[in-house]
Amino acid sequence: MKKKRIYGSDFVLVPICLVFLYPFFYMVTNTFKSMTEMSFNPTGFPSSLYLDNYAEILSNPQIYRAFLNTFIITVCSVLAIMIIGEMAAYPIVFFENKLNNAFMIYLMVGFLVPFQAILLSLFEVMQTLHLIDSIPGMILFYCNGSALTVFLAVGYMRTIPRELQESAIVDGCSIPMVFFKIIFPLMKPITSTSIIFNTMWIWNDFISPNIFLNTRSKGTIVLEIFRAKGQFSVDWPRFMTMSVVSILPVVIFYLFMQKHIIKGLTAGAVKG
Repeated sequence: MKKKRIYGSDFVLVPICLVFLYPFFYMVTNTFKSMTEMSFNPTGFPSSLYLDNYAEILSNPQIYRAFLNTFIITVCSVLAIMIIGEMAAYPIVFFENKLNNAFMIYLMVGFLVPFQAILLSLFEVMQTLHLIDSIPGMILFYCNGSALTVFLAVGYMRTIPRELQESAIVDGCSIPMVFFKIIFPLMKPITSTSIIFNTMWIWNDFISPNIFLNTRSKGTIVLEIFRAKGQFSVDWPRFMTMSVVSILPVVIFYLFMQKHIIKGLTAGAVKG
């Protein structure tokens, strides 16, 4: 049996990993403490398995409503981003012309403009369209994430032979049929990567829901964590418990999907 070699870099990476993991250890262990115990022993293990924090959080109906809102917004937004982004990338790659090239440049310029610089304008547009404090409005707002998907999809589509499209058109396929039956199935690696990035962004986003959602019944799980902070004091064990509960689904999702990240980003570089 071949032994795995240990490199000098491993001795450097292990302490770095421990440094990055320590905040998670700190957060999780304090969810099993009362406020009094955390005040006297914030960095150690809990003296006993204190589950009142989780019982209090999970008995709150608003938590489940916030989870449902976040799930609906995330799933619908990601699906819309995938369809819009990859459909927009298709003509840029397979039907090159000045208009499509100008559209690509327009997207690149959009990356140079920070979100905060156009926040007031976005709010006015959303208000004019009566999309403030609306879940469909948030889904429409997150569709701006399609730009990243376009860039990822364009890079990958350029590795797909044009002969596939030409042969399908000769056989009588329409452009939509070529995209959905031939091109789109070949995009699975980069589609998975884009889904991961956008899911983690939308699920964990705080600024946008905080600005555009005013009613608590329509709020997301991140807003519920923010509301756990009192005006004059913070119940830190409860605050950390809500944080753990909120990030657990996305952590599980990431663990199942992480193998697709590098595969999707490097697939275009190694194909053909």
